[in-house]
Amino acid sequence: MNLSLDIDLLRSFVAIAQAGSLSRAAQRIARTQSALSQQMKRLEEIVDQPLLQRTGRGVVLTSGGERLLGHAQRLLRLHDEAMADMTGKGLSGTIRFGCPDDYAAAFLPDLLRQFASQHPQALVEVICEPTPRLLEQLARHALDLALISLADASGDGIIRREPLVWIGTPGLAAALFDPVEALEAATSREPIPLALSDPDTLDHMAACEALQAAGRPYRIAYASSNLAGLTALARSGQALAVMTQTAVPPDLHVLTGALGLPPLPSVGITVKFDRARPNHLSLAFAEHIRHTLPML
Repeated sequence: MNLSLDIDLLRSFVAIAQAGSLSRAAQRIARTQSALSQQMKRLEEIVDQPLLQRTGRGVVLTSGGERLLGHAQRLLRLHDEAMADMTGKGLSGTIRFGCPDDYAAAFLPDLLRQFASQHPQALVEVICEPTPRLLEQLARHALDLALISLADASGDGIIRREPLVWIGTPGLAAALFDPVEALEAATSREPIPLALSDPDTLDHMAACEALQAAGRPYRIAYASSNLAGLTALARSGQALAVMTQTAVPPDLHVLTGALGLPPLPSVGITVKFDRARPNHLSLAFAEHIRHTLPML
């Protein structure tokens, strides 16, 4: 007898693997628990081996189940992509996506516009927070995936690299680049006033570490956890700010080398999921980001 893997059975199997229990999976895909049990029994008959092991807290995958899961996810992704392409409807559903403010301002319009054209039935809920706050929300499963910054800009999985830069107003930049004033300021022990984000963010830590290594005194005069606040503080002309170069607005200047300011590192941008087995829509959006972001 010829047997084949049924897409509907595979979809239920993946839902159970992601949920960790039949009851939670049944709620997610609007089926009864008994119906899912029958489907899994049928799938185990087809592959001729057990796939799920019941525990006190739900179910875990057997070694055979772990092997099948990888195949099932690839088959479902190809199936859904084929259906989306042939019907013109795309994937549907809702995902919660986190993104730092600077990346949202620079990249999100193009990312969302292109994704919406491919999947008009999909809803992307966007939450903008600094990377440490996004990681906290991923840990609580309050987000499905997030675009985050990493200190290691050359690590595996990096999609794009962005240099951190010192910024200030044009008037402040003109004063800083004046040879006489710059020389005087460079030898002065007057602390450099800074406007920085949260203490645990990469831009804040990079600025402080760079100035400390260069032996330059500084003081944190202003603080803001979002890009709009930092931009407003930089526009005040009272302090220098730090942000990714792509997020610098045209009315502010990148201050390279002025006042003996030390160079800042680059950060890496990558995508992180809230779970080891993301849903299809999250995987599709992540793949879209990986393909599109380097070209923006």
